[in-house]
Amino acid sequence: MASGQQKFPPQQQKTQPGKEHLMTPPPQFTSPDYKPANKLQGKIALITGGDSGIGRAVCNLFSLEGATVAFTYVKGSEDKDAKETLEMIKTAKTADAKDPIAIPTDLGYDENCKRVVGEVVSAFGRIDILVNNAAEQYECATVEEIDEPRLERVFRTNIFSYFFMARHALKHMEEGSSIINTTSVNAYKGNSKLLDYTSTKGAIVAFTRGLSLQLVSKGIRVNGVAPGPIWTPLIPASFKEEETAEFGSEVPMKRAGQPIEVAPSFVFLASNSCSSYITGQVLHPNGGTIVNG
Repeated sequence: MASGQQKFPPQQQKTQPGKEHLMTPPPQFTSPDYKPANKLQGKIALITGGDSGIGRAVCNLFSLEGATVAFTYVKGSEDKDAKETLEMIKTAKTADAKDPIAIPTDLGYDENCKRVVGEVVSAFGRIDILVNNAAEQYECATVEEIDEPRLERVFRTNIFSYFFMARHALKHMEEGSSIINTTSVNAYKGNSKLLDYTSTKGAIVAFTRGLSLQLVSKGIRVNGVAPGPIWTPLIPASFKEEETAEFGSEVPMKRAGQPIEVAPSFVFLASNSCSSYITGQVLHPNGGTIVNG
């Protein structure tokens, strides 16, 4: 996908989470240029927010690479996207992988995360790869607009869930396992219009680094991916129509990225054959923004 000017049709979704099936054009979650090589054969992977956007692309590539996949979604809001993703990865999975499962939940609460982990372990026996990816964001002009309920909601989804999922999944993870956390370029450059979201993404970077130091002696690697502007349902659900039309044009490549351009970073970090000497680090598929982090 070359650099160059790109515009999207003006569009806005009035509620979160956003819906992929309503987007024009639809995000690209796969590519004929991607060549799987059994990098994750026999692995059990759990991806939060896997029904759409980056999560859907990660589910698809993990399945192509031989993993058995479970993912979460928001019941009542993401059912159609989740159903489509489940069918896609059933088709993509390798012969020796088990059928994928989709689990509806609100990840902002510890008991729900514990239940998700329990369902995955009940179905597949263990967890080898945990991808913390679920997120929500809302625009604001000033910090005064961010009241306590909104702040708590964003932090519960974007960072509390990462703690909750990790603490329950670790009971079922062994040496050679991997945790991958989705942060954002905004954690490194700041974003005045997404103040609470950006704050959670900074917390995720610190969480990734700290947890990697806790778990390195157990042989469990912890890394992150910090995408730049990526065409996902979060965008029309967060921004005004005119902002959506210009989305991504500010980066050096002058365009938004697609989920398929981010998902290989997760494959790399999940695969011990590719990244066994990497922990506590963050990859930056962001269209050329220099972050030095």
